[in-house]
Amino acid sequence: MRKEFFGKTSSNNIVELYILENSNKMRVKIINYGAIVVSLEVPDKDGKIQDIVLGYDKLRDYIEDKSYFGATIGRYGNRIANGNFSLEGKEYQLALNNGKNNLHGGIKGFNKVIWKTEPIEKENITGLKLTYLSPDTEEGFPGNLRTTVTYLLTENNELKISYTATTDKTTIINLTHHSYFNLSGHGNSTILNHKLMINANKFTPVNQGLIPTGELKNVENSPMDFRSPTLIGARINDTYEQLKFTNGYDHNWILNKNNNQLELAAHLYDEKSGRLMEVYTTEPGIQCYTGNFLDGVNIGKNQKVYQKHSGVCLETQHYPDSPNKPDFPTTILKPEDEYNSQTVYKFSIK
Repeated sequence: MRKEFFGKTSSNNIVELYILENSNKMRVKIINYGAIVVSLEVPDKDGKIQDIVLGYDKLRDYIEDKSYFGATIGRYGNRIANGNFSLEGKEYQLALNNGKNNLHGGIKGFNKVIWKTEPIEKENITGLKLTYLSPDTEEGFPGNLRTTVTYLLTENNELKISYTATTDKTTIINLTHHSYFNLSGHGNSTILNHKLMINANKFTPVNQGLIPTGELKNVENSPMDFRSPTLIGARINDTYEQLKFTNGYDHNWILNKNNNQLELAAHLYDEKSGRLMEVYTTEPGIQCYTGNFLDGVNIGKNQKVYQKHSGVCLETQHYPDSPNKPDFPTTILKPEDEYNSQTVYKFSIK
């Protein structure tokens, strides 16, 4: 574990960079601004180390960023229709920062705040614990929410992310991680030649505003079927209506699991580098987003230009707009309960 100065915010808060490394030369860099993963270095089949997540070299770019590179997302990941919901008979109105909807927690979500840090060093594990107290009514959400995100790097080349949260007032919560992965190295190519498997028989279709319709639709005989490893680019330009709405993949898949156990949700493979990433989660869903809105305006690390489909996000989560969909798994957190969620990104060579 090493710590370096990364920059200062406009209010003079110091932002620090924490470097976690294991004996296999896998290295993760995290900043306490937004609890963001700025770099994830993994060896390929020839032992070459490359950074496989999109991001920036400077703090200023993360402050101005609208793509959520590497960020911790909260209080509510994904979209809430019209930015409003009802809870215990009371109506709540959130900011509309994505057309008519609230996205990823609002204007100043968890990706735009300073987190308190506590390094973790155990046998065969190095990690970082980050804590943030979101005050009652922040971004319109009820309750003082105390959130902890813990990153652990293991000797098995796993990046384990654990979330816990408590509240003093009934609220809603849906935390997730928003790294854009490119297993061939960030900025080197698109992810259209990556093979993706998603362990899901169904997904949640969206309307033109990208809000789930409430239907749970079977993936069979559609471009949404990733039950067998399939090239991301194989059907991404299909005339299927759902892909037209989102300009690529930007949907939530319903994972084949009936409980909150840690299970395999997806895996991503890049034949050229030989890198394989497996995703395990306790969450009921996973959002696959193929960087459809990247347009070359984003100048990333090492002056790399991030074009459309430069990375793919695999965001483990509850379903979008769950507060307005009573049939979806609940995202309500009560004062007597604790929110717990875990996701593991595991890397190997194939």
